Formats: sequence, structure tokens, C-alpha cells
Amino acid sequence: MSYNIGYFVGSLASNSINRVVSKALIALAPENLSFTEIQIGNLPLYSADYDADYPEAGTALKKAIEASDGLLFISPEFNRSIPGALKNAIDWGSRPWGTNSFARKPTGLLGASPGAIGTAVMQSSMRSVLSFLDAPQLNSPEVYLQYRPEDFGEDGSISNADTEKFLAHYMGEYAAFVERVLDSTAPGHIGDEGM
Repeated sequence: MSYNIGYFVGSLASNSINRVVSKALIALAPENLSFTEIQIGNLPLYSADYDADYPEAGTALKKAIEASDGLLFISPEFNRSIPGALKNAIDWGSRPWGTNSFARKPTGLLGASPGAIGTAVMQSSMRSVLSFLDAPQLNSPEVYLQYRPEDFGEDGSISNADTEKFLAHYMGEYAAFVERVLDSTAPGHIGDEGM
């Protein structure tokens, strides 16, 4: 079975290293996964004032999330936390109250940074948010990638064999996780109305 994975790049920078990593991940993914980037740069700052009349940008984001079988977050760490543009997109996708588009979507989370901690603190914050959103997470393996420019081509090619093997392993585990979660959350699972 094939699955469409919506992915978020948490940086708006034109030279984002996490965008380069996203290309590498897509190239290494099993053939049963296809990918669609979910854009976050055109969203206004979320406010509950919009809930009564959701703008097109917010509606388009929610539709893109809902059309995805699974979600992948590839993000830097800003000030030891989630970048503002990504958190804003998450807020849009989870509102208005009672219309959380992230619920039951199998998620993967990773990030690259020039620093040695490789987005570990951001990922910890994101895990709390995703738990609240009822979005199952691949917990292992974890990817806290210290980005070295010499290891990656702009097209996502990887020259470091160990990095390539590690990221390919991650994508294989993520593909298996998506399949497991979607099977366990098929209609009629325990917890659905009427069960």
C-alpha cells in the first residue's frame, strides 16, 4: 500500500539546511511513500478572531494536513524551541476548537543544526505539542543531526555513507510506523463512537 506524507520544513529561510535534509529524506524513503510539502510561509499569525470565518490560507493548510496519511516535521531549533512559523502553522491546523486536523496522523520528527545538540530541545517541545494534538509519534530512532555542509549536496545527495545509512534507516522505520498506526486507527477501533 502507498501513503502520501505531508511534510513541514520549519524554516522559512531560502538557504535552509533543513530543506536540504528534507530532499535527502525523500530520496532515501521507501517507494511506498510519496511526499507533498505543506507550505507555512503564507499564514498570518493565528488568532481566535479568525475562527468564525477561517481565511483561505488556514483552510488550505488544514486540507493539506487532512489529505496526508502521515506527517513529517523537519525543523531547526530557534532559541531552544519550536520556530515561530512552524508553531503558528500547528496552531492554524488544530483550530477552530474541535477541528484538530492533526489527530491520529502518524508523525515523524527530526531536525538539523550546525550545533552539536542537533535540535534536541526543539524536538522535546514538539513532542509535547504533538501529544496534546493526539498525533502518534515515531519515538525511535531519534534524529538530532549535526549538519555538515560537506556531507550534503543541494539536491539532497549525501556523501557521508554513515549519515546516508542512518537517515535511510530512519525513513524505513517511519514507513513501517505509518503502516502500523493507520492499521490500528482504522474505522471501528476501540474509542470510536458506538464501540
